[in-house]
Parts: sequence; C-alpha cells; structure tokens
Amino acid sequence: MEVILKEDVVGLGYKDDIVTVKNGYGRNFLIPTGKAIIATEAAKKILAENLRQRAHKIAAIKKEAEERSKKYEGVRLSITAHTNVATGSLYGSVTGAEIAAELAKLGLETERKHIFIKTIKEVGNYIATIRLHKEVAIEIPVEVLSDAPKADKKAEEPKVAEEPKAEEATEAEAN
Repeated sequence: MEVILKEDVVGLGYKDDIVTVKNGYGRNFLIPTGKAIIATEAAKKILAENLRQRAHKIAAIKKEAEERSKKYEGVRLSITAHTNVATGSLYGSVTGAEIAAELAKLGLETERKHIFIKTIKEVGNYIATIRLHKEVAIEIPVEVLSDAPKADKKAEEPKVAEEPKAEEATEAEAN
C-alpha cells in the first residue's frame, strides 16, 4: 500500500514522502492517527502541486539545517558511565537522550529523535549520527569512559595468605 506521509515518521520517511507500507500498518496506524493519507492519483497530483509551491520554503529549511550543521563541526563528546570494573561493560547503556543532554551542555539543542546511534553497552569510541534534515546529517564522535577508578596492578593480583612465622608456629604447638 502506498501512502503519502503528512509528517515525519521515524524509521519510515519524512513529510510529503510517498512510501510503501504493509496494509495493516497503513490502515490501522498511519491513516487513523493522521500521519498519512492513501496515495491515490489525485492525492499525488495535489502533492506535486503543493511541492512546486513550497520549493523555495524547502530550500530555505535545508539551508538553515546546513547552517546549524556547521555549529557541530569539531564537536567531540565524552560521556562518563557507571561500569563493571572487571568486564568494562556498562550498567545500562548510553542512549540518544544522554547524547542530547551532553550536546545541550555545549549549547547545541538537539532533539533525541534526531540522534541515531547503535546500542552502547561498553566503554569505547562510537559515532553518533544527527539528522537535522533528510539531506543533512552530521557524524559526531562519542567517547564512553568508565567512572570507576583504574585498579592498581597490586590490587588486581590475588593476595596469597602469608604463612605464620616460625616463632608463632612454635607457640601454637606448645599450647
């Protein structure tokens, strides 16, 4: 079933895109919630006319997104997370919401729905993709650090129980 999206739908498409979806998804979710309409020939003609009229507006929106993307140049994020010292894995995960919060600290307001990143469950370096427009995407390096202090090598070695000294051994035998 072909539908015309009336608003951006994450993972499916952007406003005014013509997309093919399964019949149940279109009839039971997209159309009743007002997120899409059925893509009939008449609807496609109306969409084409509207797009022609709004072409300059769309160009302005894209230009504004490109200008915003320049603010993200050179940005590197470091996120400290609670980790298991033995394995280096995180308790929980780092999500788009945490990345959005770190960007907000830098003065870059970004909605978390525009941030795409694979699941982060270990300490390391990752790349987050921020989509400001359907044609404008920025990649930002994200470094996930452990909040646990680095263990000393002495602490890592298991302690061996000390043998009692000879004097203590003779006293124990005498009693």
